Amino acid sequence: MERSEQIRFDKLYQKHITTLKLQGKRKSTIDLYSRPLRRLATFFDRCPDRLSPEDLKTYFAALVESHSWSTVKTDRNGLQFFWKHVLGKHWDFVEIIKPPTVKRLPVILTPAEVERLLNTARKLRYYTILLTLYSMGLRLAEGLNLTIADIDSELMRVHLRTCKGGKDRYVDLPSRTLKALRRYWATHRNPRFLFPEGQSAQQRHRATQPMSRSCTQKAMRQLVEECRINKKVSPHSLRHSFATHLLEQGLSLRAIQTLLGHMCPKTTAIYTQLTETAQLNTRKVMNHLINELKLKGDDQ
Repeated sequence: MERSEQIRFDKLYQKHITTLKLQGKRKSTIDLYSRPLRRLATFFDRCPDRLSPEDLKTYFAALVESHSWSTVKTDRNGLQFFWKHVLGKHWDFVEIIKPPTVKRLPVILTPAEVERLLNTARKLRYYTILLTLYSMGLRLAEGLNLTIADIDSELMRVHLRTCKGGKDRYVDLPSRTLKALRRYWATHRNPRFLFPEGQSAQQRHRATQPMSRSCTQKAMRQLVEECRINKKVSPHSLRHSFATHLLEQGLSLRAIQTLLGHMCPKTTAIYTQLTETAQLNTRKVMNHLINELKLKGDDQ
């Protein structure tokens, strides 16, 4: 990119980030909506503000071949924001790319697999963070960002701050999880974070940031492989598993919705399709239906 073009892009990019902040977007959204702007500039080696609909068709055609539809959709939303709020132009490119609506069921672990996973974790930090995620049904960011001030050991609950959607919520704290958190915190005694970044105890004690997402995700992948669990799971799968196991234990959907912080009941209702009880009932009804048929092939 020529110098003059680079200078113009840098100014627009900074304006894009500032506008996102002024619109009240969270850091994760700012990162997601800024990435397509950088990717687009690199793809054409020029500032995106002068691109035509045909240019965007070329870009998205290449993106569809190399990335998931989830990424394509995020790029479209980020660029739409840029065109509308930064350039002040009407977004005419909606029909250029229209990601399909795909609804996939989450992959869950059985209680036995969760037990095996936790027992295989040799490092206390990974055992503790994974137990924390599972035992309270937390999103990865919610678990990693926990602070000492969030733990109420008298009321046995945890205050989750600025969760998805910008809302706070409380979740019950199992006594076993509290013991694990205390045991791990005693190894670093960070004045703020329960899961600080750093490799050594001294580094963790002085850390001003929590442990990274990628660190936990990598540890989870290694544990899944070591346990020979043939499922494509991530730390977020522990949240799905927690909800499904609670439903199997008889907890109401409404209670689970509150625990998970879901705004829409339909989001929580998906777990009814994943319970072992539901699958057994379905299998029983199906077998009864088919067995009642009087088929001539049964006599052969």
